[in-house]
Amino acid sequence: MVYLDYSATTPVNEEVIETYAKVCREFIGNPNSLHTLGVKAKQLIDASTKQIAKILGVKETEIIYTSGASEANNTAVKGVCLQYASRGKHIITTELEHSSIIAPLSYLSHNGYEIDFVKLDENGLVDLEDLDRLIRKDTILVTIAAVNSEVGVRQDLKKIAEVVHKHPRVLFHSDVTQSIGKDKVDFSDLDLASLSCQKFYGMKGIGALIKKEKLMIEPLIHGGKSTTIFRSGTPATPLIASFAKALRLVYEDYDEKREKVQKLHDDLIESLKELDVTINSNNLCLPHIVNLSLHGIKSEVMLHALEEHEIYISTQTACSTGNYSKAVYAITHDKEKASNSIRISLSYLTTKEEIDFFLTTFKQCIEKLNFRRVS
Repeated sequence: MVYLDYSATTPVNEEVIETYAKVCREFIGNPNSLHTLGVKAKQLIDASTKQIAKILGVKETEIIYTSGASEANNTAVKGVCLQYASRGKHIITTELEHSSIIAPLSYLSHNGYEIDFVKLDENGLVDLEDLDRLIRKDTILVTIAAVNSEVGVRQDLKKIAEVVHKHPRVLFHSDVTQSIGKDKVDFSDLDLASLSCQKFYGMKGIGALIKKEKLMIEPLIHGGKSTTIFRSGTPATPLIASFAKALRLVYEDYDEKREKVQKLHDDLIESLKELDVTINSNNLCLPHIVNLSLHGIKSEVMLHALEEHEIYISTQTACSTGNYSKAVYAITHDKEKASNSIRISLSYLTTKEEIDFFLTTFKQCIEKLNFRRVS
């Protein structure tokens, strides 16, 4: 099997599974309970939170545990809008956002909020002048992902933050899900940030919203004591402990892991240039993601052709709706390229042998599918 869909989800690190299982067995108490078992569970959560905060460079009180990035995104967007509706109802975003940003914004647009999409340059980067122009007196939120999950466009969050924070009443949120473990994130540039453990070899069902300590938002879930007033529900001790473990492990040997992926990426790109495809990702994109468009072959057809050889890629982000990539269209303005695009996502676990096998098989599939098309 050759797995090249790491941006959709990652396999869980065995050490993370061991941590999860150990905590399930040995920390059975509700961390909200006052008895010894509850206190023991709470102490483990506190220790895990301290470790996560140290790795990310944030305060422990700034971590809100969620079920994943989708909940974190919804909490950030809706929480800010509900809390600060008296300031205004204007939000700025991009066409490159995940559906868990676009969908709540669509919901809010039907409830009196106005959404503007900032212009992108030819590389998919935010036009900073246009962003500055779009910010108004009634703007309350700018939400822009650090890395687009389909093409890999990596935004300059620091420069965006400088523009946004010239306006003290405007908050800056970023979905940093695709960055964790692959890139370094300076959370001091952000008012809010969303992430999910399943993207860095952790368990599914746990993520976080990082929120500046003094910033207030309206919770999505009310009732039930938790680690914070901003998200109710019994804290999931095993998931939180495994979150800390996964985060620590993914940043071990970070430079070596990053260099390996960069080398795999560069070799892959050079080989793809020899094939009948258009590469949509550019040298400003995260090296872990390579997006390309096929010529005359539908992306789903290629996906299933590769699947017959146990090679797994994706056509667009797993949470997308519709039959073409909105991100590819936003950058290329070409509906055919967006309809025929596939995503190859790499990991430090990916081997050269896997890439070689993919390339050989991919070329054969292109030739075979093109022959069927013309015959």
